[in-house]
Amino acid sequence: MRSADLIRLLILAAIWGASFLFMRIVAPVLGAFWTAEARVALAGVAMLAFMLMTRRNMDFGKHWKQYLMLGILNSALPFSLFSYAAMTLPAGYSAIVNATSPLWGALVGALVLGERLTARKMAGLVIGVTGVAFLVRLGPVAFTSQVLLAALACVGAAICYGIAGAYSKKKSAGIAPAQMATGSQLGAALVLFPFAAASPATGTVTPFILLIAALLALLCSAVAYFIYFRLIADLGPTRALTVTFLIPLFALAWGAIFLGETINANTLIGCALVVLATWLVVFQSAPAPVSVPDKVGS
Repeated sequence: MRSADLIRLLILAAIWGASFLFMRIVAPVLGAFWTAEARVALAGVAMLAFMLMTRRNMDFGKHWKQYLMLGILNSALPFSLFSYAAMTLPAGYSAIVNATSPLWGALVGALVLGERLTARKMAGLVIGVTGVAFLVRLGPVAFTSQVLLAALACVGAAICYGIAGAYSKKKSAGIAPAQMATGSQLGAALVLFPFAAASPATGTVTPFILLIAALLALLCSAVAYFIYFRLIADLGPTRALTVTFLIPLFALAWGAIFLGETINANTLIGCALVVLATWLVVFQSAPAPVSVPDKVGS
């Protein structure tokens, strides 16, 4: 791997790790729906402006159904669920559960696309679920019904990413990644707006909260997407997925540094189990067709 690609990989992992920190700050004030809406709307507008400036045709009339469906599966639902979880769980918890997305992608691929569910993938699924259960039950945050609900919301978000990958492979193969990324953000913004409008902010909206919300949208979605697509072009989809292993580490670090979140041995054990499970699923021992994932971060 070239040094430039390694730097991009680390920057992307740091950015996507920071998204969980930003949600942890913004969601208790804006609420889950407005946090998700602000993220996709600002990102979508910024990405559309870039597409127009570079004279890339979005083909809304032709692809609007795919933009809308992928926007729901890949952004509207998971961002809302992670934002809900951020009102309870530390940033590192959510990032670790997010890293199970490739595991659910493998399961959905087997159920929907007829892909082979190998013993290696099955082992990965079992280890991954064990890692999440270990973290939630024995991590530094006291186990309560609210913690359980928040963790299940994160699992639901990760499953959404798995479904989105299968949908993209089946229905959106002919659409350029930059088009799909931009269109899906705009589609998610349209879907989320009625829910956000009916859900007033739960706290005082300060300039600092607005700044963090803007960073969540422009840095963690718009900029991150384009870095990720560059990595896919330079490294291929499988090697680009190595960012999945780094995101939880950055999220844990940012949470500890900026929010004073606790990291103990059980946190690291749960994280290690999930990372191992993801490695088992992502990097197969024999060559196999790999679809370009639409999203591995948050």
